[in-house]
Amino acid sequence: MLWPAHARAGVANAPGANLEVSLITYGPGDTYWERFGHDAIELRDTVSGEAVTFNYGVFDFDESGFLLNFARGQMHYLMDAEPSDVDQQYYTQVGRSVTRQHLAFTAAQAADLRDYLLWNLQPENVRYEYDYYMRNCATRVRDALDKALGGIIKPQLESRVGGMTFRQQTARLMSQQAWLMLILDLGLGPYADQPLSAWQEAFLPMELQHEINHVTVTDADGHAHPLVLDEKVLSPNRLDAPPATAPDLRPPLALAGLLFAVVLFATYRFAPIVYALLGSLYLVLAGLVGIALLVLWTLTTHHSAWANANLLLFNPLAFLLLPALWRSRKQLAASRYANAVIAIQLLAILAACLLHLLPGVVQQNQPWLLFALPVWLVIAWCMRRQRVVNTSAA
Repeated sequence: MLWPAHARAGVANAPGANLEVSLITYGPGDTYWERFGHDAIELRDTVSGEAVTFNYGVFDFDESGFLLNFARGQMHYLMDAEPSDVDQQYYTQVGRSVTRQHLAFTAAQAADLRDYLLWNLQPENVRYEYDYYMRNCATRVRDALDKALGGIIKPQLESRVGGMTFRQQTARLMSQQAWLMLILDLGLGPYADQPLSAWQEAFLPMELQHEINHVTVTDADGHAHPLVLDEKVLSPNRLDAPPATAPDLRPPLALAGLLFAVVLFATYRFAPIVYALLGSLYLVLAGLVGIALLVLWTLTTHHSAWANANLLLFNPLAFLLLPALWRSRKQLAASRYANAVIAIQLLAILAACLLHLLPGVVQQNQPWLLFALPVWLVIAWCMRRQRVVNTSAA
């Protein structure tokens, strides 16, 4: 990737005194990959009037093994540079907000930032290993600004407590795509529930936009003043804005689990075939989810999915209960083997409950615990009940 030829007469060669540095923040879009928002660094040559935005949010579908790398958590993103008016016109047209924050950079700092961004644009430097929480378009912008300012941003933001966890921010921003929100929440492990500093929470462009207003810089005379000189909304948001807080998934998932358990129990009594089909659906999905969670933990670098306690609720052991489930619809006793599997599963659920009594960071998977608990209890009761009935009849 090369620096745009038309820019060489302006930003690329301008003295630092002529460069104006701004943080550009684009609001969330409608599609799921746009829900986290986007941002860029704008450099403007005040003499020629040329303005260029540098962003770190480009990915290449044509990259060899792109889909496999994505699944394994080894994605590569790229940096790009575009004329500001071209870049911002797109976001304005689709209704996403565009906000410019003019930053207080000295001439030397602006020149250093420009030189670093040009170096970063070189083909050998343009790619980076992407991580949706630790290395993304916002964190790379944050880090570039911090580097050019001599590292003053990081300690100031690390001293501030973040407002939400990775899980809460993900659920909040993905709430308009409920199915995807639930899948992501199910797949996130305890890493996503750690308390965050403002520095860490600035993995989101909108959070970086908010938190950078609290950063101060010291001038040559030793006086402290805000890093943000002024903030201007270039284009207002015309889309549905994400909620301010994360949705509480406990009530809906608890209700869903309870209703499914009630239906399962009722069909066990009055419609055995339906009971077997519904129970099989649950067991198959539980087994498939368990396999997916195991793969994410053991075969990928998606560290936010490691050590997922939902494996105690949904795991491949569920497949082993399918024969016993179908036997129970014919009033046949579950085997000792099946009863042992059920006992192991109930112990796993008990362990999932007890985990919440431990100190420190505990995975906030109560919604899935509330969903799975009544269903597993009904399945266990039905199989155990059948065994007792058959024993009594004998």
